[in-house]
Amino acid sequence: MVGVKERIKKGIEMAIFSFLHPQYLFLLFGIPLIFFIHFLSLGNRKKNALKFANFDAIAKIEGIDFFSKNIVILFVNVIILVSLVLAISGLVFHTTMESSSFSYIIAIDSSQSMEAKDLDPNRIVAAKETAINFLETSPIDVKMGVISFSGSTRIEIDLTKNKDEIQRAISGIAIGNYGGTDLYEAVLTSSNLLKDESHKAVILLTDGQINVGTIDDAVDYANDHDVLVHTIGIGTEEGGETQYGFSKLDKDALKSVAYHTEGVYADAQNRENLSQAFLDILNLTKRKVSIELFNYLILFAFVLLVLKFFLTNTKYVSFP
Repeated sequence: MVGVKERIKKGIEMAIFSFLHPQYLFLLFGIPLIFFIHFLSLGNRKKNALKFANFDAIAKIEGIDFFSKNIVILFVNVIILVSLVLAISGLVFHTTMESSSFSYIIAIDSSQSMEAKDLDPNRIVAAKETAINFLETSPIDVKMGVISFSGSTRIEIDLTKNKDEIQRAISGIAIGNYGGTDLYEAVLTSSNLLKDESHKAVILLTDGQINVGTIDDAVDYANDHDVLVHTIGIGTEEGGETQYGFSKLDKDALKSVAYHTEGVYADAQNRENLSQAFLDILNLTKRKVSIELFNYLILFAFVLLVLKFFLTNTKYVSFP
């Protein structure tokens, strides 16, 4: 979702306003024009009324407050304009709410850097063992899917509650034939698999050696689709040898992804912290929610139009 965003944070709470079509916000510059036209026409009508009648006497008899009644109509018009502009600009409200459970995609890095042996026996085996550990820790009714990713992404199994099938899918992942590590495509594929779920999270197991796509793009896509990304670092900062060179764990990149999507980061080499991270992930009660406000704004503008019609045809009617 591309748009202008305003973030308001209070502790872990976050509210974001975004616009699907922010280019239409320039129409708000029409508000000063409404004020100008309103007061110009108001002055002209009053002059015309004074030419043909004793306006002050009529006002006293009818109980008409010429100025205040037109100010009410003016502000109703302004609110209608603002509501319609925000509606056509596609106003969306993002926030976090309490949740009872999540659906997860386990995304395992299968790039060639995962051959490194700085974790025993190597990173890819450690990643699969960690994923299975998380699977066994999770409640029996949690839905999970599995993907593997390198320079491209492969769906190993779609969302299911069958733990045996999920475990087989994880165990069957091997080092990919495609070069590179495309984090963006992994997040995109995971988010799309979760699109029909109410509570969405990705467990990303990787060494963080991202060389295809950008972290910013991955974070933006996850946030725009209300997906939390939890990252688990597979590897050591000291690094390990692969047949293509030396590879180190990029902890900073993985912490950044988790932090900016409100996820949790953990190291696979630290078993105690990893177990706690699993508990944190499974006990997490915050989920991201997007509420499209444009339909409500159009309805609100319609109600104001009806109100304006009522006002202009009763005691607030403009004196000719």
